Amino acid sequence: MAPRAYWKGYLKLSLVSCAVALYPASSSTAKVSFHTLNRDTGNRLKRQMVDAETGEVVESDRQVRGYEIAKGHNIVIEDDELDAIALESTHTIDIERFVPREEIDELYLDSPYYIAPDDRVAEEAFAVIREAMRKRNVVGLARVVLHRRERILMLEPRGKGLFAATLRYGYEVRADDAYFEDIPDVELPEEMLDLAAHIIERKAGHFEPETFEDRYENAVVALIRSKQTGEPMRTAATPKPSNVVNLMDALKKSLASEKPDKAPAKAGEKPTAKAPAAKSAPSKTAAKAAERAPEPAPARAPSKRGAAKPAAASKGRSSARPYRKTG
Repeated sequence: MAPRAYWKGYLKLSLVSCAVALYPASSSTAKVSFHTLNRDTGNRLKRQMVDAETGEVVESDRQVRGYEIAKGHNIVIEDDELDAIALESTHTIDIERFVPREEIDELYLDSPYYIAPDDRVAEEAFAVIREAMRKRNVVGLARVVLHRRERILMLEPRGKGLFAATLRYGYEVRADDAYFEDIPDVELPEEMLDLAAHIIERKAGHFEPETFEDRYENAVVALIRSKQTGEPMRTAATPKPSNVVNLMDALKKSLASEKPDKAPAKAGEKPTAKAPAAKSAPSKTAAKAAERAPEPAPARAPSKRGAAKPAAASKGRSSARPYRKTG
């Protein structure tokens, strides 16, 4: 089944334009959803809009938008008045500027989309725009109206298509000063940093999304199944972490307990399914600390059944940061 387009219009670069379709690149349909029920009858509940003064139910055909200009005084805005607002970006993604990808802070990334040509005639012009961006190693900045709101779009070549991400406006992103300014500058002993760096080296790897699962969602599914079968739900107590009293001691124990499952990853190196477990030579400080630390219990060999397959190398750049759904 072909994916359903979320938006259709035109991609425009100066006088070059082509018909395109925009598709959501993420989905939340796999999440467990609940209905709201009447505890006494078990029947589903429905929501109704009620007049705040009279208490009467107002049907959908009698509901209208309003903007409060003073307490108790609203201006009524009709749907056809909103539809009459004519912006070129309502039907056209007009690329206004090209910038280096690294200049766009991850904080500004919002929702991900894919863009593809919408008909055979558009394919050549679409390919020209895509390959020109790829050749210059830049991303495009454009505007488009989604949900009756004009959004900034970042366009980036991805395989045979384009990756698009809506960007937040400057006033929507909070500066980090207010959150980080009270954090004091701390002088850390070299031994602590050396131990922590060695732990990081042992845990180094590649981003393989299929190896991560929503464990809370899995627990909810298990709860539903246990209620269906009438079997008691088995829950394991999870210890709550607390502030470490002796940081050096905690680092030494962590170093001793960490067993590298595979060779440490290097930048630009592709993940392999059968990489031999290689130990990197620890620094003298880390080696001494490991000798003084208690011997950890032997780790169980990982199950072949649960072994994760390496992620296929995707064409083009994709953001590892999660996105949220816009309304």
